[in-house]
Amino acid sequence: MPEREAMFWSAEGERADCVLCPWHCHIRPDAVGRCSVRKNVHGVLQTLNYAEVTSMGLDPIEKKPLYHFHPGGSILSLGTFGCNLSCGFCQNWQISQTRPATREVEPEDAVRMAQEYVREGNIGLAFTYNEPFIWYEYIRDTAPLVKQAGMYNVLVTNGIVEREPLEELLPYIDAMNVDIKSMSERFYLEHCKGQALPARQTVERAIGRVHVEITNLIIPGQNDSEEELQALVDWAAGVSVDMPVHFSAYHPDYKFETPPTPPATLKLAYELARAKLKHVYVGNIQLEGARDTECAQCGRLLVSRAGYAGRVVGLNNEGRCAGCGWDPNIRL
Repeated sequence: MPEREAMFWSAEGERADCVLCPWHCHIRPDAVGRCSVRKNVHGVLQTLNYAEVTSMGLDPIEKKPLYHFHPGGSILSLGTFGCNLSCGFCQNWQISQTRPATREVEPEDAVRMAQEYVREGNIGLAFTYNEPFIWYEYIRDTAPLVKQAGMYNVLVTNGIVEREPLEELLPYIDAMNVDIKSMSERFYLEHCKGQALPARQTVERAIGRVHVEITNLIIPGQNDSEEELQALVDWAAGVSVDMPVHFSAYHPDYKFETPPTPPATLKLAYELARAKLKHVYVGNIQLEGARDTECAQCGRLLVSRAGYAGRVVGLNNEGRCAGCGWDPNIRL
């Protein structure tokens, strides 16, 4: 695949200054930015991953995780390589921190494949597995074609992007799950080599314009104190009490050998969040009732889930509770 000129950069002599994400890399000739996919080639910033796909699969929408966006559906999921964070606990480090083999999938091919999977319940394309915002040019070309085909675009992202590129892309995006790794600047600096605020700003800018859910991976001894969990809950409630929040159990991976998250910690996070938020879920562990969606007014079971399989059982055609008419903020 020939290199493509990147978006959101400017020239400073022979240097290319990237402004796609908050790091604002100053990239010398033949060097790459911290994402490893934007390279200065003879004074022009090129993107190295356009249409380069490392991972592809038809996934349950609940796996993203998105519990309030077409529950029970499937979505064709694509990923490339690289990331603008360097998390020591990354669970997809083989593609985010290295450059594996790829296959070329042009935007038109991606849409054609998405359409071929409609009979199997596919609702569109999800850009996921690694950080989609560093695949910006490809997504910017592909997402409008997905919309034209009457399908949906989903981002599963760390949220590390500048406001202008986010604003340009949002009209084509239908749903996002944003990974809020911690409320602590120290955590981001020490374990992700990044900053905490940009991810929260992305959520705040996107909420109400696209469907947004957030995920917090709880790592023992790092971001699992009651004070930090409460801070995340308070922030999320300030954004929207209707925004679904997922707490996920960590397991050792990449450079982290910390033991897995204890069930008691997930239960604490769930209880703290349920006190302020309407929709709270726990993943990667069995906790009674922490995957199903129930009506907050009458208690009716609205969506039942087992593993990644979701089944709508108590919603009417408008996505409201079939018993009392309450709106659980679910898009069908």
